[in-house]
Amino acid sequence: MLQFLIDTLLRASDLALVALGLSMVYGLVKFPNIAHVQYAMLGAYLTFALKSSGLPLVAALLLACVVTGVLTLLLHLLVFRRLLRAGPAITMIGSLAVAMLLVAFMQGLAGSFPRMFNLPVSAPWVFGGAMLTPLQASTLSVSLIVLIAFTALLFYTRMGRALRALSSNAPLAAASGLNAEGLTRAVNFASGALAALGGAMLALSSGAHINLGHDMLLPVFAAAILGGLGNPMGAVAGALLIALTETAVTNINFGPLLQLFGGQDYQGGSMVFMPVSYIGAASFLILLLALLFKPYGLFDREVRRV
Repeated sequence: MLQFLIDTLLRASDLALVALGLSMVYGLVKFPNIAHVQYAMLGAYLTFALKSSGLPLVAALLLACVVTGVLTLLLHLLVFRRLLRAGPAITMIGSLAVAMLLVAFMQGLAGSFPRMFNLPVSAPWVFGGAMLTPLQASTLSVSLIVLIAFTALLFYTRMGRALRALSSNAPLAAASGLNAEGLTRAVNFASGALAALGGAMLALSSGAHINLGHDMLLPVFAAAILGGLGNPMGAVAGALLIALTETAVTNINFGPLLQLFGGQDYQGGSMVFMPVSYIGAASFLILLLALLFKPYGLFDREVRRV
């Protein structure tokens, strides 16, 4: 049970930062940016390249986040802000084109072979039969610190109140004297940096590869939709629920169930688990149920008191 909890938290940390950034941007610009998951892929490759050039890992992570944040801001200013004049549907299609261009650029530059980080190997810690490596503990800690810092910013600072006001009612917030354009630029930069951080920390264990963004697309969007698009903390809760579902799919033993309904026809052993490839199906299922019964997410109420 403890290992199940650790695996769930690890998967949630993979998704939470990227889903958080996606939901932040949607709250202000009101379109789902499909290219957002590719910022995670870009952050992973940048971190690998910077570390390979001799920078310490922490410095490589921070610089990759800054570079990706700047690129995200430039794309907003040069591409998405112009596309938004034609409406959110056109902008979403444009973001798909941007995503494909980013993938093609990185594939041409780095190739399709995964880039594995050369990190020191250390023995895992064992807690009551559950295992956790120091690297996994570090990624969990970084994700938790970032989420706590963002929560404090959102709910206990003047900038956070301004962001919530702008997300809830942009025309009224702008009429009240808020710098809507400045806040939107800051959020776009921060969302790109968060996505890069999430992608880089995932790549530390799985390597930087060209499909990293594609693999995160469905679970990240499912988490953001489940939590209510535009609700950053709801996206974090959605990431936790998606992680719980995906981990359960690959940890439930279906052997007794097959024996119960299959009777003598079932010739398999007592241990039967779903293949890892079915993790995507779990995200599809959760997303479909969310769209059917809660199309605006589990936490779809806009914040009205700011």
